[in-house]
Amino acid sequence: MSNSKNKALPKEQREELFSILKARFERNQNRHKGIEWADVQKRLEAKAEKLWSLNEMESSGGEPDVIGHDKKTSEYIFYDCSPESPKGRRSICYDREALESRKAHKPENSVMDMAAAMGIELLTEEQYRDLQQLGNFDMKTSSWVQTPADVRKLGGALFCDRRYGKVFVYHNGADSYYGARGFRGALRV
Repeated sequence: MSNSKNKALPKEQREELFSILKARFERNQNRHKGIEWADVQKRLEAKAEKLWSLNEMESSGGEPDVIGHDKKTSEYIFYDCSPESPKGRRSICYDREALESRKAHKPENSVMDMAAAMGIELLTEEQYRDLQQLGNFDMKTSSWVQTPADVRKLGGALFCDRRYGKVFVYHNGADSYYGARGFRGALRV
């Protein structure tokens, strides 16, 4: 991932990202009915720091795409739409507390730290279920989701996947990590 201190993408990288996002947008019209790419790009051009975050999502395997438009705020909503949990965001525990509690075999990072560094939000369970209405995601992997404070206080964290045509929510120790579990993010632009 890029240096978070410099959140402006060079022109060539910006153009390449726009090309990738536009092609994905056009291939997946079912995710954003009634939204025009020109409007999305105009908004992105005015929000350089958001474009940087989208690049972080893309470079870590998230395949971000527009999944909605908030008419109250005029923001476009992007979710990670990769078929499986993003490869560049797997094998990490839930948060800093969980990471620090591990005595041995510590993962390199935590979900919450990584999402914050990328400038994105971890999907909630509700957002994850909404995403699953747009396609079949995490058929072989799983993704951490925002965990309620009462569950986290007891040492747990939640994750979801799709199996047997249904979305499942599970729990695990927040300090656990697996090669097939990552996280999906949301970004409002």
